[in-house]
Amino acid sequence: MQTKSRLNVEVLLSHVPLFNGLAIGEITRIAASTSEIHAAKGDILFYKGDPCRGFYLLVYGQVKLAFTSPQGSEKVVEIVRAGQSFGEALMFMDKPYIVFAQALSDTLLLHVSKTAIDDELERDHRLGRKMLAGMSMRLHQLMGDVEAYSLHSGKQRIIGYLLQELPDRDVDGSNVAIQLSVSKGVIASRLNLTQEHFSRILHELADLGLIVVEGRKIVIPDVARLRRHDLA
Repeated sequence: MQTKSRLNVEVLLSHVPLFNGLAIGEITRIAASTSEIHAAKGDILFYKGDPCRGFYLLVYGQVKLAFTSPQGSEKVVEIVRAGQSFGEALMFMDKPYIVFAQALSDTLLLHVSKTAIDDELERDHRLGRKMLAGMSMRLHQLMGDVEAYSLHSGKQRIIGYLLQELPDRDVDGSNVAIQLSVSKGVIASRLNLTQEHFSRILHELADLGLIVVEGRKIVIPDVARLRRHDLA
């Protein structure tokens, strides 16, 4: 993992939803305390227990947030995608990280220092409202996860994940192809399934003619039929 020059940090920050509406001067001040971090696939951004001195914005790539059980098994809490941020809540609480973060692909992140955010919050409370909205959305997503783990079967979780990955233009299409951007093991952990259970359900869905599995490529012959099966 390496940190490079901040050639276009101001431009990158200006396109982040969190900072929409901030004046150029405000963006410039935040950029002055922002690090541009390039991480290769497999790089660890931070470990559980490391101090949290700011938060991250993902420009491109993917990052998994996970923890390891005492038995050595890994549980993926979240797969962070481009445009999303993480670490804000712990930054405000002055708590160390409770998970570790690992790049799932070549990734570019911006690390915004806590000091810069504190200074801007003193100047403009609009930023605080936006950060609160972002953290509320994260909490809503986590509650949705708890509901899915508690009330939905493994098959329903997998179908739901595939439907979420559909391009907007293909929400009710035929022979729609989805390219899984992360490994099946990571997806299984994210859905609170073992990799064996995940693979078994994919085979069951394939046997029913609901999907065609070609490595990381999943073809859905009839999206509407798959959605109906999810509700059955």
